[in-house]
Amino acid sequence: MAKRLTTKKDLKNLSLLGKDASPQKKLELFPNHHADRDYVITLRSAEFTSLGPVNRQPDFATITIQYIPDKFIVESKSMKLYLQTFRDQETFYEHVVNVILDDIVAEVKPRWCKVTAEFAVRGGITMTVEAEYSKRKNHHKT
Repeated sequence: MAKRLTTKKDLKNLSLLGKDASPQKKLELFPNHHADRDYVITLRSAEFTSLGPVNRQPDFATITIQYIPDKFIVESKSMKLYLQTFRDQETFYEHVVNVILDDIVAEVKPRWCKVTAEFAVRGGITMTVEAEYSKRKNHHKT
């Protein structure tokens, strides 16, 4: 049985890869050639920032996105540019994590997804926020 690797057709909808691009909400996708099995993709960014909703001071976090793809996979550069759009957003930690999860679920339609944000110390307290989605109940737990 021949394994399906990346083809030229897979690249046709990727407009950001290999080009200079500004932060944008567009998540680009390519086909999942292995949709017959569950496998977890983990994306991690240690450079996430947003702004506090009251003091407008920057909040720093490591964002980890884990998902089981269905028909599509997120192209990683588009994810990086998407996460950069939050730099000037004034928001609570809990809200930003849920918005990221909602956007991924809406665009990628994964079988399962979990977004974890580990925020740096603020006022002597660290905070970790996790939000999870599953197409099927009890589908996958990490």
